Parts: sequence; structure tokens; C-alpha cells
Amino acid sequence: MNLTKVIQTSKTSGDRLTEKQGLILGITKGNGAILKINANKTFQKIIGFGGAFTEATAYTLDRMETGKRQEIINKYFHPVEGIGYSIGRVHINSCDFSLGNYTYVQENDKELKTFDLSHEKKWVFPLIKDAIKARKADIALLASPWSPPAWMKTNGKMNEGGKLLPEFRDTWALYYTKFIKAAKEEDLNVWAITVQNEPAAAPPWDSCEYMPEEERDFVRDHLGPIMEREGLKHINIYIFDHNRDIMIERVFAVLDDPKAAKYVYGSANHWYMSEEFEILSKVHHKYPDKHLIFSEGCQEGGLHLGSWLTGERYGRNMIGDFNNWQEGWLDWNLVLDEMGGPNHVGNYCDAPIVADTKTQEIHYNSSYYYIGQFSKFVKPGAFRIQVSIEETTTLQHVAFLNEDGTIVLIVMNETDKAEGFNVEIEGKFVSYNLEEHSIVTLIFYDYMKVGGTNGSEI
Repeated sequence: MNLTKVIQTSKTSGDRLTEKQGLILGITKGNGAILKINANKTFQKIIGFGGAFTEATAYTLDRMETGKRQEIINKYFHPVEGIGYSIGRVHINSCDFSLGNYTYVQENDKELKTFDLSHEKKWVFPLIKDAIKARKADIALLASPWSPPAWMKTNGKMNEGGKLLPEFRDTWALYYTKFIKAAKEEDLNVWAITVQNEPAAAPPWDSCEYMPEEERDFVRDHLGPIMEREGLKHINIYIFDHNRDIMIERVFAVLDDPKAAKYVYGSANHWYMSEEFEILSKVHHKYPDKHLIFSEGCQEGGLHLGSWLTGERYGRNMIGDFNNWQEGWLDWNLVLDEMGGPNHVGNYCDAPIVADTKTQEIHYNSSYYYIGQFSKFVKPGAFRIQVSIEETTTLQHVAFLNEDGTIVLIVMNETDKAEGFNVEIEGKFVSYNLEEHSIVTLIFYDYMKVGGTNGSEI
């Protein structure tokens, strides 16, 4: 007998990561499409799931009562109470979700002698350390800069774009290495960096513009060589770190240069502006030895408390991304306050968890539960596996094989009508009726041990 565990989140029934009655694989099938799983056909290896440890998140949690702060940390990172987060993103210098512009050096310190991460030791680093304690294991960090210090830039300020002055390219490259080493002294594991957050934009907050060729040259001639010189060749470098819709032109411009490409681990990407998931596959197929990671996404335009569409946006994007070679998935702010901030330029957004610092109330948005339908059950080291469909369906789906041999199938129904479906594994079937506006995770036990080598490891 093969028992299948069923976990569901549903707008209609009120389920929130709720375990339903298990299913038993048998020889009969019901109405609806057949999703046929082939666990012998593997694709990319999964790095993990997580979110961003922004100053806004850390400061918001600092204003919550101790027990409630710990509840939120546990809900993301605790191995039983949480949803399986194992990776995180941090900003180098300030970002828009900071209390203001800041850097780690004094004005015009071209030799970086005053480099000091004391600012992060107030809120951000203690939060990461508490998350590590809650997880009872390390958290791999992706570090991204939003802007160099103002004196390194053409516009003389951290906000509103501007470019890195040519004479400071080596200095700025060394800055990354100092951040990585200083974080290591705090027992924090920076596993990878991105070259620049959203290099094609010049918003009113912390930012720095690179043309594709400028990013290529910076990686090839400055960042890559200096990372190697400083003994950090093992730290992975992701390029791009911007929206899918402009990905091909910018990524190809860097990776078509072998001297630049040798330093590049892969491409980071965001979801804003486009849901053309097939762009990821185009990048993968041209550069199959490079890796893809989703490094940022959130619901813009302030808070959206109670919205179900937010969760469905997450579910749709995660399914589309993983079916097109994405290896890891990083949400944006882990937590925001009752305004959707703080944000030093008023660029308020939503987060899966909202903590009201005035009433001390905690809001768990639909996005939290939709992310959890993936992150709690798809473990680091899993492989995406093949799912074939024998007839038309509106259901969206993706499947994985964990290292312990469990198969995880996630199926989502964004429509206004319930729809039945069948799952076939090795000639046996289970049937399920998926409610309207719901998502389900089916876990099949004891089929095989994971194999294959395509993917990335932390």
C-alpha cells in the first residue's frame, strides 16, 4: 500500500497548509486529466527557498513583543513550525527598504580603511542569527548591492541611478570581499553575490546603472579577478538580478564573453513586468552550465491584507519558474509593518507576513501559505522531475523528487470552478478534486532515491 499525504490551502474551505485525508494509490482512476509522473527524468537541482533580511524587516521585528518576534521567525525557519526556509538575501549598503541611505565607510575613504559593518549588527545580523537558531542549521546568504557610496558615483548620490565611476571599479569590487569576510567573522555564510540589484533602473531609491557591456567588463576585469585574489573564488557570482523581460539581451552580453563568463555562476532574476517564464529556459538552453535563481518578487503598491490574488501570483510564478529551470526562490521582505514599510522613499509594498507594530497583531497573507505549499515540502537537494499530461487541463503543476525518495507534486487551480485530476505513478493512480482558487501538495513516499547531477549545491 502506498499512502499519499495531502496538504491544501484553499480560499473556499479556509484550509491553510492543512493536512487532508491521505490517498492510496490504486488501479482505478477518476474524472479529469491524468498527470503522469516520471521520477526517472530529472531536471535542475533545487537550492532552497527563503526571503530577504532587509533592515525594514529586522527593524519591524525589533518593535514587536519578544514572543511575537520569535513566532514570526519560527513560522519561516523552524524545522517543524516553519515553512522550510534555508536561504536568505541581504543588502550590501542600504536599499529602499532601509531607514535611510547608509554605507560602511567614511566619505572618500578610497582605501576602505574605515570599513565597518556595525550598522548591520544593530538589527539585521541579530535577526539572521536568530533565524539560524530557529532553523537549527546554517542559512546560505545571497548578498546584493543597491548602490556604492555616493562619492563613487557619477551623480554624487546613492539614489536615482547614476553609474560607478571608472576610477573606483577596483575599490568597489574590493568592497564586496570586505562585506563577505566581515560577515564570516560574524559566523554568517555569504554563499553568493549578485553584481548589482536591478542594473537597468534608476528609481528614486538606492540604485546604480550598468549597461550590459559595463556589467560584463566589471565582472571580467575587476570583480572576478579581485574575488579570486582575495581568496573568495568559491563565492558564486550571479549577474543580471533584474526582471525577466529584459533578461536575454543583458545575460547574453555577459556570457557570450568567455573571459567574463568564467567568473559567472549564473543569473538572478525578478518577476516584475513579465510572466514570460520561457525566457528562463532560453537562457538555460544557451548556457546549460550556468544557474538560475529567483532573487526578488513582491506584491507592489502597499499592503494587500486578505487578498487571495497575491497568493495565486506567487503560486503561478513559482510553478512557471521551476518548470523553466529556476533552482532557488527568494521572496523579498520577510516581514513589513502596518504601512508596508518602513521604506525611506515611500515605496511601500506587501509581504507574506505583516506585523502591526502598533497593535502587535500578526497578519499571515495568502502568499505565506502559497509559498509554504512548496518550501515546506520540497527540500534543498531535490530535483524537478517530469510530469506529462494526457489531456487538456487548466490546472498548473510541477513535481520534485526529494533526496529521501519522496515525490512532491504541487497542483494549483486559479479558476472559479473545482476540477478533478488523476496522478499516475508506475501504473498506479490517485484521484483528487481540487477546489476553486486552491493549491494542493501531494507527497508520495518510498519510490526511489534521488539521482542525477544537473543543478547547484550550497
